Amino acid sequence: MTQNRDREIIRLLRFIGHGPAQITGMGDDVEITTDGVAASRKVGKIVMEQAISAGLLRRDGRVLYVLDTARAFIKRAMVKERDEIFQEQHRLCDVVSVDIEGERHNARRNELSSPIHALSRLKDRDGQGFFPADALEAGERLASDFHRGHLSPRITASWEPRLATRGKGQSNGAQDLSDTAMSARMRFSKAADAMGPELSGVAIDICCFEKGLELVERERQWPVRSAKLMLRTALLALARHYSPPPPTTRKRETHHWGADGYRPIV
Repeated sequence: MTQNRDREIIRLLRFIGHGPAQITGMGDDVEITTDGVAASRKVGKIVMEQAISAGLLRRDGRVLYVLDTARAFIKRAMVKERDEIFQEQHRLCDVVSVDIEGERHNARRNELSSPIHALSRLKDRDGQGFFPADALEAGERLASDFHRGHLSPRITASWEPRLATRGKGQSNGAQDLSDTAMSARMRFSKAADAMGPELSGVAIDICCFEKGLELVERERQWPVRSAKLMLRTALLALARHYSPPPPTTRKRETHHWGADGYRPIV
């Protein structure tokens, strides 16, 4: 049941209360009256049927009774609603299109959960973004290849049956990877080589393993605020790797080393 449908069910349960309710009209909307309430209320027939199927209401002919399970349902729904309100205060959601097995689907993405999007909020002394847009885009691309290549270490055990058998001498299971994963691994390797060993580590830690800047500084024993400088340098180098600047063509000029008047006068 959706959250809106839960709210409608809660209104119905509270309207009926402890006493039985009479069904005085049937149709797409059901008209219900209760003892001690002068006015009646109309609710959707689907809402009433879902409440009955969920074990919250019991119908006896044209009489509805609220069951004991309704109280626990109302408490859970209220706690869930308060939690959703709290979560929405700490989210910045956007609808994005994702590719799942060749089909495009819409999904909600919390931009504040990604460390790369958190970096976009950092400002320099002039109030401008500390990380350029092309650098952040390069970090997103690196993380995408990291996850597409299944390079993230698996924490939990896999209980899925293995359909492929590992050949002799192949200990890394490369034959089990799809062409998409293998291509992502190759792109990831080239990107790491383009940044170099001095810069690729901090980019992989933050963009792929989603570590914070402070954690990287503690692990590497770097000075405070040095991680963002190293990361900015790494992402700028990565952006040049993904989108190299066009080659500059200069007009060929003839140079000579003679001083003025070196040519003899004929």
